[in-house]
Amino acid sequence: MTPISASSVDARRMLARTNLVILLLVVVATISLFVGARFGLILAVGLALGMTLEGLRFGFAGPWRAIILRREPAGFIAQLVAIGVVAIIASPLLASNSAELVGAYAPVGVAMVGGAFVFGLSMQLVLGCGSGTLVNAGSGNAVGLLVLPFFAIGSFAGAYHLNWWIELGTTPILTMSELFGPIGGLVVTLLSLFFIALIALKWAPIEHRKIPRRMWIAALAVAALAALHLIVSGQPWGVVYGLGLWTAKATQLFAMDLTGSMFWAAPAQQVRLAQTIFSDVTSLTNIGLILGAFAIATWRGDLGRDRIKLPMIGWGTAIIAGLLMGYSSRLAFGCNVGAFFSGISTGSLHGWVWLVAAFVGSFLGVRLRPRLGLA
Repeated sequence: MTPISASSVDARRMLARTNLVILLLVVVATISLFVGARFGLILAVGLALGMTLEGLRFGFAGPWRAIILRREPAGFIAQLVAIGVVAIIASPLLASNSAELVGAYAPVGVAMVGGAFVFGLSMQLVLGCGSGTLVNAGSGNAVGLLVLPFFAIGSFAGAYHLNWWIELGTTPILTMSELFGPIGGLVVTLLSLFFIALIALKWAPIEHRKIPRRMWIAALAVAALAALHLIVSGQPWGVVYGLGLWTAKATQLFAMDLTGSMFWAAPAQQVRLAQTIFSDVTSLTNIGLILGAFAIATWRGDLGRDRIKLPMIGWGTAIIAGLLMGYSSRLAFGCNVGAFFSGISTGSLHGWVWLVAAFVGSFLGVRLRPRLGLA
């Protein structure tokens, strides 16, 4: 048997990587050609986000877990930095282009707070938030692949019942610019982010106070892509709606009647259901996240290499947690991306309330893991 030379292996690897790049370019070009250049660009932004999150190991659930268990604030502070950068860019854009751009605005209510708490708890059980689940699935992680369809089902169900939950009581939609003015709202947002980051640093042991350069790069890259997403699509980066829409469209294959839901029966949603998912902003970004993570994992050669061994109770918990994540994120008007990241960066008060409620839920979630076979 002739041994395979190192140069031959390198050549095959380079060919595989070249084919991967060509495939991604063809996908973006196809969307641009048949749906529109704007939608092709949105997919490209999603791809870049997925590559950044997977390639630089930037996430949301993991850094929260790190600061709760080990008092390591680097990842959490990187999130705050990214939010602050987006806020600096988004605030004047939203103020001057209110007819073309919208923020991630939502009311605060009983269901919203409860939903954020349950989401924070559930995401720690599966080690991934909304974007994390997409990235994990794209990189071949077994838990991510299992959780994703149940997250989508939960998102659809949460939207189906959303109006009933809203009737429990909500405040009017409140934004920082309405409360403090456009400039004052931005200043309050930035000072609040700085104050929280300072607390996290002071609470951490001295050996954990250094922020790795990788985190700074990731924070700035995510911020730039999130700002570009707002400019190109006209709306902030989100995750949850697209997943629920996929399930809603799947129900049409079985002629399921959605008129019993005020949300899905609304004229705007009926239009979305009649169109292709490739013309839906959130769906395109989600697809981009999956493909971007897949590309990085394939490029590195570690696609699906996670060998996850869980007891049956662990796999069962992952399924239930996925359903809860999808359902609760609809009640909370978003996940770590749509509510926390985009909510705060575009000046919505509900983003700050979401942060507190979800963090309390995460605190409980990380302590439930060992009891559920997920240590």
